[in-house]
Amino acid sequence: MTIFPAAVRSALVLACLATVSYAAEAPSLAGKLQAYIECTNRLSGRAYESRSRYFSWVGKPGPTGKELNIYGTYTIYDTADCAKGVEAANAIEPHDADIESAGTAYVKAVTTLEPLLKEADDYYDQQNYKDDKMAKGKALHPRLIAAWSGFEAADEKLRMSIDTLSDFVAADELAAIEKKEGRSGRYHIRALMMKAKILVRAENAGKNQNLAKITEALADYEAIVKATDQYATEHKDQKVGSSFVGSAKSYLITAKNLMRRIRDKVPFDAGEKMILSSPGGAWMVEGSPARLTRDYNELVDSFNRGANF
Repeated sequence: MTIFPAAVRSALVLACLATVSYAAEAPSLAGKLQAYIECTNRLSGRAYESRSRYFSWVGKPGPTGKELNIYGTYTIYDTADCAKGVEAANAIEPHDADIESAGTAYVKAVTTLEPLLKEADDYYDQQNYKDDKMAKGKALHPRLIAAWSGFEAADEKLRMSIDTLSDFVAADELAAIEKKEGRSGRYHIRALMMKAKILVRAENAGKNQNLAKITEALADYEAIVKATDQYATEHKDQKVGSSFVGSAKSYLITAKNLMRRIRDKVPFDAGEKMILSSPGGAWMVEGSPARLTRDYNELVDSFNRGANF
């Protein structure tokens, strides 16, 4: 299962919901979603980083005390605000059973993980494994695995619920913008971001990848990029700046390269595999999911910089 950084999965949602809505129902639903989004943006990435850190030195059976390097794990940020935010969001209208239950499960999972990671961090940071022959490290291992697994399941469920409702908010708002302003600069920008989000989901769907869906999403995105570029050229609209259009085009090129690799079943060569395995270097491989993620994040950043979008 592909795990997206918070910036990939939720930053666009947060940016869209932070703006003033033209739609009648969107503000209350947008406000409700904000708490769940803030939880995942603040906590999820760090939770997955803690697991990656741990398994950078621990084998599947668990620590032995004979490892060449013992790094421990990372802690996560305080979860109290997330718990309070979800409790408040669950209590307000409009009610939605799926996201409310997903939010509650997420809080339970992340508040279980927080003290366990703190316990493990203290143990490894203080090098207590030198005093008990890694006895506590061995005992902590299955608890950590269970906590991370429970968190991953809860995180995925909450993200799916966020995506479903945020898509509704975005589509509702886009229709309201078109009704009020026509196909304005704001309309083109919002429509482009909606299509970009659909595309990144399709291409980074892991085992659920579907070439037909990828091709359709790519065609839709390319069409709105062309329309937005043409609008910017004809109207010299300051809202649709050259930097935004440039980011949109860069993302399009990367999405096409990845689609071709998937379509033509082109494997990564030895050199590419080496780069993909290097810390922070995977984005340099063209046609890779990491490059798609990087370019999508840059598009989101460009969107976020436009205060009037």
